[in-house]
Amino acid sequence: MSILVDDSNKTACRAAEAGLQQKNCAALVRPAGTGKGCIVWELLDAHPEMRVLWVVSCAARLELRRALTKRLGRTLGGRVRLIKFTLTEAQALDGVAIREIPTRLKSDILVCAVERDGGVIIPNGNFVLQTGDQVTFLATQEKAHEFFQRIHLAVRPVRNALIVGGGAIAFYLSQELLENHVRVRIVERDPARCDVLAQALPEAQILCEDGSNREFLLSEGLTSTEAFVALTNIDEENVLLTLFAKKHSNGKLVTKINRLEFDDILAGLDLGSIVYPKYMTCDYIVQYVRALQNEAGSNIKTLYRILDDRVEALEFTVHEKSRATGVPLSQLHLKKNLLLCCITRGNEIKIPRGGDEIQVGDNVIVVTLEHGLHDLRDIVED
Repeated sequence: MSILVDDSNKTACRAAEAGLQQKNCAALVRPAGTGKGCIVWELLDAHPEMRVLWVVSCAARLELRRALTKRLGRTLGGRVRLIKFTLTEAQALDGVAIREIPTRLKSDILVCAVERDGGVIIPNGNFVLQTGDQVTFLATQEKAHEFFQRIHLAVRPVRNALIVGGGAIAFYLSQELLENHVRVRIVERDPARCDVLAQALPEAQILCEDGSNREFLLSEGLTSTEAFVALTNIDEENVLLTLFAKKHSNGKLVTKINRLEFDDILAGLDLGSIVYPKYMTCDYIVQYVRALQNEAGSNIKTLYRILDDRVEALEFTVHEKSRATGVPLSQLHLKKNLLLCCITRGNEIKIPRGGDEIQVGDNVIVVTLEHGLHDLRDIVED
């Protein structure tokens, strides 16, 4: 069998080779196809002792699954989640200060960030919520469900999904949705690709048609679908498809966008959950690099970049005493635009209050507008 490896693949191979020699690590992004797969095995064979990070469509796939299935938000520390929702009049929280939420709603959650008028705010207890705010909070999954019930915001997993575009992300996403007992229909215009999908996903319904055909989408039940996912390779088509689905459906909307240049404009279009594969891939690589730093002695355990890369959520493991430990939080002079969100001590998860202290052995979650924190000591003002 002959394998064609084109010039771009050869360039990628040389770059990865250089990365392996200089940094003992290389990342191969989306090595789909025979040529890139050949490069992966070539590198592993030539450097069995070195690290090759194989980044496929998994990051975007997980982000999509998070938007569609019963799981809420991003998981931090294994047991707590960062969850985002838009505040409407129905929640009756307009004009309510954040410090009032635990007593008023009897909900053990912590508001970590608020998006308002195009900016991001790391709020304190005196911050007053407004209708239209996009609120990100931290809670266990059980506490999050209780909170949503108390503000009359329905949260339930979808039972069926209509996906336009049958590429790699659609394939992997469909696999996981089917495993979660979600009925999947995929609209793909390429007959050859439809044959591949039909054989690989026998439980899914494959519809060979142009996804931009509005009459076809309506005839296939767009108005009753519980989730609509636009995954074509053309950003403009994905945006228009989502806007069309929004007009005719009350289902969850998910839009894939490849280019990053117009994210501020797209944020104002209400396209549901916008997934940027490039952001997800960068996030995946950064997590891996931070894991290597952790092996070298850093106490960062987990890092996520959230809210369009404007906020970092970090989990620290406290290995030793420092100026951040053994002091009531009310007496710690934390840096501006930083919030200490959660302390995990053994099996106990605590939303921290002013009298709590950080102790050796704790896992601590911090949300900040600052990028580049490497140690728990960095959260305290010099």
